Amino acid sequence: MMEGSLILLAEDDENHIFMVQDAFKRARLLNPLYVVRDGEEAIAYLAGEGPYQNRLEFPLPSLLLLDLKMPRRDGFGVLRWIRQQESLCGLRIIVLTSSDHTDEIKLAYQLGANSFLHKPADFQEFIVLMNAVQGYWLWLDREPEISRPPLQPILSTTRFG
Repeated sequence: MMEGSLILLAEDDENHIFMVQDAFKRARLLNPLYVVRDGEEAIAYLAGEGPYQNRLEFPLPSLLLLDLKMPRRDGFGVLRWIRQQESLCGLRIIVLTSSDHTDEIKLAYQLGANSFLHKPADFQEFIVLMNAVQGYWLWLDREPEISRPPLQPILSTTRFG
């Protein structure tokens, strides 16, 4: 993955968002990090709907960091939705969550997660984790090509003379 490739973080906890952003800085990850704060917003971003229609401003991510416990639609619902979209089925998804329940790990992989990482409570360990993400997912792994669904034309209601 190139330095400019976007990473999308789906996370509702402001403290966790700050921790990820700070860990990215300290781990010297140069990739742009965009944040959505619930499952419905993640889907709107990936679908290019609502405020996310402009793909120049909101490009498709190369990697999704996905929390499981989010409002409106949880991470499992987001995983289900993504893997049903032909154009997004190759999107690499890392579940990044505080959960370490065996049944949730199993379900995340069954729904198509590429990796399941537990958020460490210690910030220094979190930086080590982000370095590991960078080393494997951003430098070594080769991402599949994903394509966005074609945008629907916006019909104007303006009439000319």
